[in-house]
Amino acid sequence: MPTEILMPALSPTMEEGTLAKWLVKEGDTVSSGDLLAEIETDKATMEFEAVDEGTIGKILIAEGTEGVKVNTIIAVLLEDGESAGDIATTPATTPEAAPAAAGNEAAAPAAPEAPAPAPASPIKADGGRVFASPLARRIAAQKGLDLGQIIGSGPHGRIVKVDVEGATATAPVAAPAVAAAAPAAPVPAGPSADAVARMYEGREYEEIKLDGMRKIIAARLSEAKQTIPHFYLRRDIKLDALLKFRSQLNKQLEARGVKLSVNDFIIKAVANALQQVPACNAVWAGDRVLQLKPSDVAVAVAIEGGLFTPVLQDADTKSLSALSTEMKDLAGRARERKLAPHEYQGGTFAVSNLGMFGIDNFDAIVNPPHSGILAVGTGVKKPVVGDDGELTVATVMSVTMSVDHRVIDGALGAQLLQAIVDNLENPMVMLA
Repeated sequence: MPTEILMPALSPTMEEGTLAKWLVKEGDTVSSGDLLAEIETDKATMEFEAVDEGTIGKILIAEGTEGVKVNTIIAVLLEDGESAGDIATTPATTPEAAPAAAGNEAAAPAAPEAPAPAPASPIKADGGRVFASPLARRIAAQKGLDLGQIIGSGPHGRIVKVDVEGATATAPVAAPAVAAAAPAAPVPAGPSADAVARMYEGREYEEIKLDGMRKIIAARLSEAKQTIPHFYLRRDIKLDALLKFRSQLNKQLEARGVKLSVNDFIIKAVANALQQVPACNAVWAGDRVLQLKPSDVAVAVAIEGGLFTPVLQDADTKSLSALSTEMKDLAGRARERKLAPHEYQGGTFAVSNLGMFGIDNFDAIVNPPHSGILAVGTGVKKPVVGDDGELTVATVMSVTMSVDHRVIDGALGAQLLQAIVDNLENPMVMLA
């Protein structure tokens, strides 16, 4: 029986993608691990590998097609002894694929009757989606296996043939009875696109199509502001000691080609502060809070058309020079959209620095599931009262910490921000 190749979920949050390029053609023989296609997600272009062996019998989604839903059938794989004639019907494609097909004059007429949609993906015990090859799904169904209980050995943890061949069925677990929830109140929506366009009839404008990244940014940040109870804490930080210390370190690191930025110190200060106030090193997980042991700090990086938040894992244990080198690498690959999902997902806390653009201060939006984000402004010289009571001039940087009140209360947030301030105003302590 021909095997259906489905649009893969290349990240836990991926719901649809663009089939950018096919790396095989109909009639090609492929083995497990061979590259089949390049898939564009909202964040990056990634290669999609075969998990079964066989011959590409039919390609159903043309390259360049946007908005292909996860688990849509994109091609059919034939096993030994099968031919194209064994493909009884052409599976239905996503509505978004229709425009691409319409542009092909040689396209075959649509089948009169579309097959039944593929069954919903099984769910793990923790609520996550299970990713498995079509062949593995068929074998599991024949043997009565629960795919949610099997650990996959394929790419990105995908369950493949070998994982289910030696598995044995377990007794099904009855789902607990759940009372029907009352329907949620509808979220107020803004005016429709047509209504907005009518407001500007007679005015010259250019309509810019939203790409996948901009759609995701709009959806996630709208969700964040509507569902996360934000509160804000603000402080001024004197940078003179840090700037002097940074200058000394950079002279010593010059031979190694390392140049530390103020942002490197900020990342380190946040990472250390999360260890000093461990209750803040946490994320909101729906019905619980997950408190992490390591300090994984996300850093906002502006790219054309949007932004990435690559994550510096174990930032509390790394030296300033190591953080600087890693941050430059992540930022460079972020601008080229070459980050892997595990490099921009996760983290408990984020840093967004607009100081290099001359912004004095701003309020950032918490990026779920993070518990907070530090918005950093530029350092400017200001008159301040010194420890001796005399008026003097200091370089002062304004920061605003946006906090998820479900995870961090006011007093706890104040402790975290105080720790960040202490680390930055006494930078040598961060090396102890």
